[in-house]
Amino acid sequence: MLDFSRYTLLVGTLLVALAAIVYLLAQVSSPKNARVEGGVRERELAGVGARGRGRGASTIDARAAAPASRTGRLTRAGYLVALVAGLFLTASLFARIMVTGHAPFTNQHEFATSFAWGIMVSFLYFQWRYKVRSMALVVLPLVLVVLIYGFNQPSDVEPLIPALQNNLMLTLHVITAVLAYGAAAVSFAAAVLYLIHPYLHWKGMPSAELLDEIGYRAVVFCFPLLTVMIGLGAVWADIAWGRYWSWDPKETASLVTWLIYGAYLHARVVADWRGQRSAWLLVVGFGAVVFTFLGNHFFGGLHSYG
Repeated sequence: MLDFSRYTLLVGTLLVALAAIVYLLAQVSSPKNARVEGGVRERELAGVGARGRGRGASTIDARAAAPASRTGRLTRAGYLVALVAGLFLTASLFARIMVTGHAPFTNQHEFATSFAWGIMVSFLYFQWRYKVRSMALVVLPLVLVVLIYGFNQPSDVEPLIPALQNNLMLTLHVITAVLAYGAAAVSFAAAVLYLIHPYLHWKGMPSAELLDEIGYRAVVFCFPLLTVMIGLGAVWADIAWGRYWSWDPKETASLVTWLIYGAYLHARVVADWRGQRSAWLLVVGFGAVVFTFLGNHFFGGLHSYG
């Protein structure tokens, strides 16, 4: 079963790469006169077909519609491949659960795989909700980087240290982190696209306003989960170590991450921040997420096992 987990993880990783390629092809093949806003593809044909008469106008309209149709098929294919990749990642995690008897969150290999899974879940939802294919060109390579990192970490099954021998708290604490970090990755992708929006002339590029809204919606999902994660972590710390808070590097990084996203929501709701300032906050917030994920490699502490 452990081999099955590894094989499905490898297949899932390859499918993520394939999905990224298909989305790239969809982006490249998008007709020059098409744009995507709010999930609706609009063809700006300058009145061709509407004002035209006879068979010639219909032929021109059909030729203009063909690239858009091809782009739509590629976008749907990319989403389907990404969905199947997510299913393979899910199968890999469940297979590992069957082998270990606990949630797959106890070392960097397991958490990297779970992190990638969380990003995929968030991406699939926001892609389904908003139909912004260009977001895949940021999110899917990010998933690949996390998976490649996970492949380079020890994947052997080891006995749990005493601090991790609380299956309920392990599952609840880390699953909220995984889902929160996944949503943070989507907000990061939206922020990056927003910041480079004035410099790119991608065909089918969504409006800056839509990207700003996606970043905000992702944080609305991320921030409560971060809050629950920190609360559960404090309770678990008291159970495992006899104190709720110890200013461990990972604890401190999690708190800083929570404060950054809290500041983003406060600035947006109270001060009506939009545009580049809020986008940069999202980039900084995801930088804090990455530091929280990797910081224990450099600073050790009570979380140095994972």
